[in-house]
Amino acid sequence: MNEHHHFSSCCTCPHHRTPIAKAPPAINPFSVNRRDFLASASALTIGGLMLASSKTAEAAEYAPQRRPIVRQSLKVQPVLTYEIPQRREATSWRSWGGIQKEEDALAEKNWVTGELEKLRKQADFPVEFNPVALVKNDQQATAAAKGDFDVMLIYGAGGGGNLLEILTVPGKSNLMFLRHSPGPAYLWYEIVSPRFLRKTVDEYGQPGWTPQDVVVDEHAELLWRLRALSGLKTTLGKRIVCIGGASGWGQGGQKAPGIAREQWKMDLVDYPYKDLAPRIKAARANEALVSDCKDKAARFLKESGVSLHTTRQFVENAFVLTEVFKDVMDEFKTEAMTINSCMGTIMPMSETTACLPLSLLNDAGYQAYCESDFVVIPSGVLLHAISGLPVFLNDPTYPHGNVVTLAHCTAPRKMDGQTAEPAKILTHFESDYGAAPKVEMKIGQVCTNLVPDFASKKWIGFTGTIAANPFLDICRSQIDMRIHGDSDLLMEQMKGFHWMMSYGDYLRECNYALKRVGVDFFNLNAKQTT
Repeated sequence: MNEHHHFSSCCTCPHHRTPIAKAPPAINPFSVNRRDFLASASALTIGGLMLASSKTAEAAEYAPQRRPIVRQSLKVQPVLTYEIPQRREATSWRSWGGIQKEEDALAEKNWVTGELEKLRKQADFPVEFNPVALVKNDQQATAAAKGDFDVMLIYGAGGGGNLLEILTVPGKSNLMFLRHSPGPAYLWYEIVSPRFLRKTVDEYGQPGWTPQDVVVDEHAELLWRLRALSGLKTTLGKRIVCIGGASGWGQGGQKAPGIAREQWKMDLVDYPYKDLAPRIKAARANEALVSDCKDKAARFLKESGVSLHTTRQFVENAFVLTEVFKDVMDEFKTEAMTINSCMGTIMPMSETTACLPLSLLNDAGYQAYCESDFVVIPSGVLLHAISGLPVFLNDPTYPHGNVVTLAHCTAPRKMDGQTAEPAKILTHFESDYGAAPKVEMKIGQVCTNLVPDFASKKWIGFTGTIAANPFLDICRSQIDMRIHGDSDLLMEQMKGFHWMMSYGDYLRECNYALKRVGVDFFNLNAKQTT
């Protein structure tokens, strides 16, 4: 690397061009070259944090009480709509459907309750089903619509008039389940599209509903939709601590924080570096904390598959910085954060980089993102909330031959949520300083890839398979992703900059959720916008 090249190769917008800063705070951090910076930082590391880490026998134990990381539960109100027809001679007196008597409705209610209990046990996300409500008139529909729920789930066995419209509550999500085989058949299996969704014309006209909100026979088709709605509930209104402020990559990303607040209803908390610096200083002076972090770092470096290729002190300092980040998130009662100007400003304060701390936080269930790029962060929050897994914010390269390389220095190790992948702990590439993981991700793993645009109007999504873990002179964690689709088409459609990736296939959940916030979705696998 050129000794005089001080800027991040993956972030070229002016507000992210941060020169490598010299560690001693008394010296101008923007007036030195990298060799001087590394020499002085190493001296300060040895003379500073090593001194603070000499814990005495009398030092108090470091055992902070952390907020539990709990996924929000999706609340669902199931409703069985039906009617009891009265026989009349020589005229039509009943509609289609096998629910014709009260005892039929009670038996169906019991069946629905049993099926939903099976669904609850199968769900890999928290979901609560209220007791099934029986609805055959407007009064019962009105009462059901006033309940505490996020999703109205209608079992449309029958019922006319405005029952379905009454049950459709503005601001709530809606699903309908219809029975075909083996029965009993439901009335709305016949007429949900022409009468309810299209109001007896060709155009769809029922607010709060799309054709994809109707499911026939398969409760598994309900499950992934509920997973998507659960993820969306967690994403909308998410509070994120923005160390160094909220930002967006490039000229196209200048409006990204505003879009995150407006479209995604996110609560972006500005936490300036002037407030972070004394917290780091206090943490470094806390003998119990430093000793605990040294122990944690030692255990981490002894883990199977972990090898050290940077200064050990950088790793120990990274564990101290991790605790500081946890403290800040605890203060604002959230488990999500991002850090701006992470290419330099944080380094002289912490005597390490934010790379390893962000990786550790994501492995522990937090959401921690570098660069404070709110063009892509909403996609990370959504994908994490849908999958329940850590996500990898990355720099993409140029797609070619159905392969694209994805890289960054902050990858989680527990990409499947449980198993820590092997990792080399190296320096952050652009600064050749600090501690950053090169995670060896699972070859053959199918992954979801999201490509947000600057305006948050049309995202691209595709699945791919991890083909290789190269070791190029780029950001440390790097994978070659084999694209399940046409790389030439991806090349033509690409917008924005940063991408988001997770293990597993969650394209349909992302597509379903995005429709509710006004984002079109181009599924590269299907080569179509939905």
